Amino acid sequence: MSPVMTAPIHIVGAGLAGSEAAWQIVQRGVPVVLHEMRPVSRTDAHSTDQFAELVCSNSFRSDDALYNAVGLLHEEMRRCGSLIMAAADRHKLPAGGALAVDRDGFAGEVTATLTAHPLVSVVREEVAWPADDWDMTILATGPLTGQAMAEELRRRTGEDSLAFFDAIAPIVHRESIDMGIAWLQSRYDKAGPGGDGADYINCPLEKDGYYAFIDALLSGEKTEFKEWEANTPYFEGCLPIEVMAGRGRDTLRFGPMKPVGLTDPRTGRRPYAVVQLRQDNALGTLYNLVGFQTKLKYGEQARVFRMIPGLGGAEFARLGGLHRNTFINSPKVLTSDLKLKSEPRIRMAGQVTGVEGYVESAAIGLIAGRLAAAERQGRSVPPLQPTTALGALIAHITGGADARTFQPMNVNFGLFPEIDTTDRGRERKAALARRALSDLEAWREAA
Repeated sequence: MSPVMTAPIHIVGAGLAGSEAAWQIVQRGVPVVLHEMRPVSRTDAHSTDQFAELVCSNSFRSDDALYNAVGLLHEEMRRCGSLIMAAADRHKLPAGGALAVDRDGFAGEVTATLTAHPLVSVVREEVAWPADDWDMTILATGPLTGQAMAEELRRRTGEDSLAFFDAIAPIVHRESIDMGIAWLQSRYDKAGPGGDGADYINCPLEKDGYYAFIDALLSGEKTEFKEWEANTPYFEGCLPIEVMAGRGRDTLRFGPMKPVGLTDPRTGRRPYAVVQLRQDNALGTLYNLVGFQTKLKYGEQARVFRMIPGLGGAEFARLGGLHRNTFINSPKVLTSDLKLKSEPRIRMAGQVTGVEGYVESAAIGLIAGRLAAAERQGRSVPPLQPTTALGALIAHITGGADARTFQPMNVNFGLFPEIDTTDRGRERKAALARRALSDLEAWREAA
């Protein structure tokens, strides 16, 4: 007699969250049908057909698991067997204390790993809504959810989908940067593991040059909004530099262009402002402008960014862009185990749930995948403690946030329950991190 086959779990979207969810499910012996609409349907931001393509920065942010909440999330995911973190670690690039990755190598590995797995079936198609006979589905359609899916979500949940804009930073060919003007240095000479403290290229601006640059930013021709985009808010953590500059002429000098911790070797002093570029691929041939998400039109970008000392002859591998991100009002429409209240056969995962950031999106996919696999196998999984980074994110989007004012959120220690300690500052963060990892181990043993 042939063995009884386990019914597959359908996953819609092969981005960071969908890929991680698929991996967690098949690692538990449950088959997956992974639906990805590219290349059948394109988005405004993606440029390849690879799974887990990074469309904005190539940084997963800080990798410090003791003093930084996202670094702690990295470590928790590693301990949970994350495919996304394993691929990121194998394709990491020099970036000081941050975890930056070669975006092509990273996405290529995730794609190859999943497509080669015997329990993964890949279907290249756009799904408007899960078919009626899909008894268990994870929607991980991401911030670029297709219009048909977004309309169905709105109709079935009774909630308008919320939306914000996310802007993409330009990428420059390394050989076109004038290193007679620019120099290599990490802020405060901080190096990542095995690094030498010189992971960023720095372009200095003095006072007159800085304000001329600000004037050009503000006067440059911007991408025009369509009528349906006119009232869409930006996410505060990823503002276009023109928007920041419009809030005050010194805003950028105290933001992404802050010069603190940097010394121009030509002058021996700190510049008035600095533009930093971070390595974007393993070969070291491409660098992205850190924090320079923009909605300037392409021609204006080349003109304005070449005003930056050291970038006068810059050749751009990719110019910046602007795309709309969509997310649901999760505190109102999701259960604590990430199911749609209106349709419990469907779980939500990734950035569409209202988390912000690559790692946060993959983290929700990790939990959604584990919960779905356990349900398919008739097992129960104890709830994650909100004292962990994973649990704090889940708690925030499924009830911790106010549904009336819900906005995308990065992981941060403000989401964690208080801890009984007299420590403050860095030591309090370290105490929160130690508690988190201890509680995660207890959950892993039970799960």
